[in-house]
Amino acid sequence: MVSVKAEQAQPGRGPHLYAFFGCMYYASLRPAEVIHLKRNQCRLPANGWGLLNLKGGVVTAGKEWTDDGAVHEIHLLKRRASKATRPVPIPPVLVRMLSEHIQRFGVAADGRVFQNAAGNCIDFAAYSITWRRAREATLTLEEHALELAKRPYDLRHAGISFWLASGVDPAECARRAGQSIQVLFRYYAKFLAEARDHANRMIEESMKQWEAPDGGREGA
Repeated sequence: MVSVKAEQAQPGRGPHLYAFFGCMYYASLRPAEVIHLKRNQCRLPANGWGLLNLKGGVVTAGKEWTDDGAVHEIHLLKRRASKATRPVPIPPVLVRMLSEHIQRFGVAADGRVFQNAAGNCIDFAAYSITWRRAREATLTLEEHALELAKRPYDLRHAGISFWLASGVDPAECARRAGQSIQVLFRYYAKFLAEARDHANRMIEESMKQWEAPDGGREGA
């Protein structure tokens, strides 16, 4: 995603949110899950794939709506038991982004990977403003008119769509994204249809090879 890379060049919060948006695209996390991500939930090896072991998220509720008067409130993973976790494998590119972020900015007092200048949770307004600036600096007028990646949340959709287009099993996509297979089929029907058609072509090609007189072993 071009806009994710553009975060590094943005003034102010840009470098702080580069890996933040990377988590939403490369791991298809919800904003609340990224906000609450802690260092001890991240397995970041020197080489190869890493792992995020999710345990919950943070939502902005407003002081009048939380039990203790805090602006943010911790919620459990959707549709999961109180002690449930969701392991999400992450590609090397995101491992590097998170490792560099932690090395450069450290972690909050409670272990959160992402924090604002005061050490508190990242606010919706903060990352939304930075995302808007990145889009303005990166996208063409035509792309703006199409509302391409209009919201930060669209990064999650793009990540899931990329998994499906890459041929990942829909059930595994749903598990990694932390949603039901029913929701996946409802919102990503187009990509699932494309994956189905690709699978049909592969099966048909294999059948042609097996049905050939030499069993597809010409020149063997």
